[in-house]
Amino acid sequence: MKNAIIYTVLFAALQVVVSIVTQLVWNRLLGNSGVMGTEFMIGTLIAFNVLGLILFLATKWAVVSRNWIRTRPWKVLFWAAMASVGCIVPSMWLQEVMPELPNLMQEGLEELMGSRLGYVVVGLLAPLVEEVVFRGAILRALLKWNQNHWLCIAISAALFGLSHFNPAQMPHAFLAGLLLGWMYYRTGSIVPGIVVHWVNNSVAYAMYNVSMAAYGTGDPTMAQVFGEQRVLLAVLFSLCILIPAIYQLNLRMKRA
Repeated sequence: MKNAIIYTVLFAALQVVVSIVTQLVWNRLLGNSGVMGTEFMIGTLIAFNVLGLILFLATKWAVVSRNWIRTRPWKVLFWAAMASVGCIVPSMWLQEVMPELPNLMQEGLEELMGSRLGYVVVGLLAPLVEEVVFRGAILRALLKWNQNHWLCIAISAALFGLSHFNPAQMPHAFLAGLLLGWMYYRTGSIVPGIVVHWVNNSVAYAMYNVSMAAYGTGDPTMAQVFGEQRVLLAVLFSLCILIPAIYQLNLRMKRA
């Protein structure tokens, strides 16, 4: 437990330190007149993710092995991708029916999602780095601390949700963390989680940009997208993807 907390605090502290350093460098180069726009934010996030990846791999806090992928688990990865697709609409519906939570990072998220370079952070770096840190290091440490794997998975999912520093994102991140943690526990590998994370973030990125073009907003209601009468049908259809995917994963996932 102690190591898991240390890893979480260090990961959060790294983000703060990188933000301060990049701001100082930016001001040094451009002076106080330098506008910290989207490019600055994306550059900061890229630096943070790359440094975080290097830190956790170099110290071996996260242990990454090729053993699992050498078993050629292509069907597991396929069903992992399907599970991610099946989660999207139910997650949107849940977000709409829950009490509205403050979106402290709405402006920054919109800038990130609306930028082509933002995909490097959202679709490539975040899935890799967050799986290395939260499953490869934090959950791994928790599983050594306690034999109750669901308790460990729940704690790691809660830490994953809190690490987003944004109440509006926390419920989805927590639920995703449960799925990602379960997959790591069953396989001992971060690869299935990376696939789920990549599909989820890539679809979210694509949906934001399509929605901006179609509706003038990156966060349309489900009624706008599917029509008032078809919202529950969309949820049920997605569950018809998600539930078989979870069933297949439960059958097929195993350690190397």
